[in-house]
Amino acid sequence: MHFERPLRIRFSHCDPAGIVFFPQYLVLFNQLVEDWFDHGLGIGYAHMLGPRRIGLPIARLECDFRAISRMGDDVQLGLWVERAGGKSLTLHMQCRAGAQLRVQARKVLVFTNLDTHQAIAIPEDVRAALQALPPAPMQPAPAAGAAASVARPELS
Repeated sequence: MHFERPLRIRFSHCDPAGIVFFPQYLVLFNQLVEDWFDHGLGIGYAHMLGPRRIGLPIARLECDFRAISRMGDDVQLGLWVERAGGKSLTLHMQCRAGAQLRVQARKVLVFTNLDTHQAIAIPEDVRAALQALPPAPMQPAPAAGAAASVARPELS
């Protein structure tokens, strides 16, 4: 499943040069994960962290910064699942303005027990929601007229 949401770049995202300060993309991508759980998977992110005491810390993060974003730009944030393992998810995330890729990231999130801080199996309701996802692109969108590659998330 490709989950997207629009975003207007705000003053609070920018540095004194008037462009998005690069760590802000990590904050925006984390907010996108929260929105995806709430609206894409139908599993309350706040409830998962709060009453359920299940965390999702980042175990690995790769980012490519391709182009700048300025205050006032309208962008699309998107994500899809690349892989769902026994205890982790690998997500591909992007920030685009139209066809222009601004930033892309690949992150591995590990499910943990917030009381012990030990890795745990992906919860059954999360795994069921992941298995119900439709196919999603596995790489950045191709140029106009090119064929897109799609796949189901790898579930192991």
